[in-house]
Amino acid sequence: MEFRVLAVFVIVIVCIAGRYGAGAQKEALGASFLFGDSLVDAGNNNYLSTLSKANIRPNGIDFATSGGTPTGRYTNGRTIGDIVGEELGQPNYALPFLSPNATGKNILYGVNYASGGGGIMNATGRIFVNRLGMDIQIDYFSITRKQLDKLLGASKAREFLMKKSMFSITIGANDFLNNYLLPVLSVGERISETPDAFVDHLITNLRGQLTRLYRLDARKFVVGNVGPIGCIPYQKTINRVNKDECVKLPNQLAQQYNAKLRDLLTQLTENLPGATFVYANVYDLVMELISNYAKYGFKSSSAACCGNGGQFQGIIPCGPTSSMCKDRSQYVFWDPYHPSDAANVVIAKQLINGDTKYISPMNLRQLRDL
Repeated sequence: MEFRVLAVFVIVIVCIAGRYGAGAQKEALGASFLFGDSLVDAGNNNYLSTLSKANIRPNGIDFATSGGTPTGRYTNGRTIGDIVGEELGQPNYALPFLSPNATGKNILYGVNYASGGGGIMNATGRIFVNRLGMDIQIDYFSITRKQLDKLLGASKAREFLMKKSMFSITIGANDFLNNYLLPVLSVGERISETPDAFVDHLITNLRGQLTRLYRLDARKFVVGNVGPIGCIPYQKTINRVNKDECVKLPNQLAQQYNAKLRDLLTQLTENLPGATFVYANVYDLVMELISNYAKYGFKSSSAACCGNGGQFQGIIPCGPTSSMCKDRSQYVFWDPYHPSDAANVVIAKQLINGDTKYISPMNLRQLRDL
């Protein structure tokens, strides 16, 4: 009898501890609020009248939870933001802000505001007609901020945002690709602004945008720099470079911006009390993947798996009439602009668990637990 009582007591204690541990873990995860462009758009552009759309086949062909139905993600599967959420234990993906389901308790997992074609500058991406720039994305977050007050109460909402939520910003590439480097639309800006002046303009705008998020109670930030945009299949195709070459000017502009971005994040961490700004060195991480693709199990880092036109399938975006590679896991690039699901896994895992070579002053797991 004593043994039975003791056994029941032990079982009860274990169950209570298990429930408490699971509850504490779930609470510690908080939410992910994602801002940016097509690299992390989870479907906002589905709800816009825009030329930048990804809710067409074969996009999303490897997205498990949709059964291969396009979701609006600009890749064959998951974005980096999706994978980071999975690896850090979030039970659900952050819903696109424009989705009808992004209401009520669903927003407690986070919200995705990213938009294909969006940039730091409001003029960026106007070739697509409609897109959500960074300023509009923050306007939308301010709506979510008020919804959280109603759901949790003002005090708990503030604690939820400041201590238990991560704010991810992946933006800037379009400001070069679909603004400064696009003569048809921005020849006036290119004549009136030197590269130095344009980069300074970007940094000034981003400073204001990040500060505005801070005033809305964001505290844990991860900000990605601009990747090696001169190495994407689109740039390689239109500039007719060799397989192992990248286009110099886009990469030079990206590096120039990235150096100033790193300084900006250091300044903001020092000047905004309680804030932590983590710098994600996407440029070097993706360049490593492109340069040493075979080491990571890829067959190609120059051609798009899905696309049309030119040596690298880099002219026409992925769509129903595009040619598609047989094994999507062997290509770094899904389409002329965006990484594949397999490449996103490599990138995301380095950001989650990597050292200061690729993410500093801490990785995303450490930022979550901060």
